[in-house]
Amino acid sequence: MSMPDVKRFSHGSRVPGWDESVDLSKDPQEVPDPATTPVPEGLRATIEAHIAKYPDRRSAAIPALAAAQELHGWCSPEAFIQVACVMRLTPAYLIAVASFYDMLDTRPVGRKRVYVCTNISCSLRGGRKLLKDLSEAIGDDPDVQVRGFECLGACDIAPMASINGVFVGPIEDDEIAELAQQVRDGADPLPAKQLLKRPSADPHANTRAPQEGTE
Repeated sequence: MSMPDVKRFSHGSRVPGWDESVDLSKDPQEVPDPATTPVPEGLRATIEAHIAKYPDRRSAAIPALAAAQELHGWCSPEAFIQVACVMRLTPAYLIAVASFYDMLDTRPVGRKRVYVCTNISCSLRGGRKLLKDLSEAIGDDPDVQVRGFECLGACDIAPMASINGVFVGPIEDDEIAELAQQVRDGADPLPAKQLLKRPSADPHANTRAPQEGTE
């Protein structure tokens, strides 16, 4: 039995859309020239410190991009070029890395990042309702992004959220308005509910001052 011909698209592939994110008419990207690429000294030092930790410089791509995102607010075209210049990689390589990880933003979405855990432990404790209510309480502030997160690994303080990397929980319904205002103002979020400030038998496990006699 003869097999029917398989239709191909104009780009030669049987799969539609594979080339939509690239412009095949452009020349391949090159490593940015350090002589003509200005890079903030603080960012350069941070990236070089990350590179020094690994035998292969490419292993530092994620923390280097995170540092650039912290500086620029997102992984902008300028950020990609700066990181590529220091790491001696092409911007395209770094774009491929950043576009895979959803905590690296390839479009401007707000410098203040609020991640609400919606995995099973938090969902059973009201995590999805917390996401909805907190999103509504914060409103349409363009400098704040609020999103659900599959798991933040802090099940013992469910329902919880990460506010710019600060883990907070359990968050009660009557604390949502206060937390939303703190997020908008850039204030310390619910200090009494922060994971790092919970009591611990190990005085070095959190940011509280050691109790007398624990050292």
